[in-house]
Amino acid sequence: MIERADISSVLSQMRSLRAEMQAGAQQVALPSMGQLNTESVKPTDRSGFGALLKSAVDSVSEQQKMASELREAYERGDAGVDLPQVMIQAQKSSVAFDAMTQVRNRLVSAYEDISKMPI
Repeated sequence: MIERADISSVLSQMRSLRAEMQAGAQQVALPSMGQLNTESVKPTDRSGFGALLKSAVDSVSEQQKMASELREAYERGDAGVDLPQVMIQAQKSSVAFDAMTQVRNRLVSAYEDISKMPI
């Protein structure tokens, strides 16, 4: 029989994830201060914005892959995978994808604004 997770431990995990996400959002919001290296974004050499963007996309892809693997393991009934783990990873993946979508939208908007500027 599968043991149910204690609600206090699930809440503490959710709080710690929220704190990590808020800290990550502050670091991403201030890239000029050199604090962009987080666990989800791999450090890159200073080869440019394209490499940083590729690293972020790869990170989102990896989050989605991990969520899919955990979901499939839970569906198979693996003993080491419980539902809170699956749900937390799915939320991480969703938040990462939403953030990447927002970055893309802002980049497209900035490109359009620049292309409309008079020369």
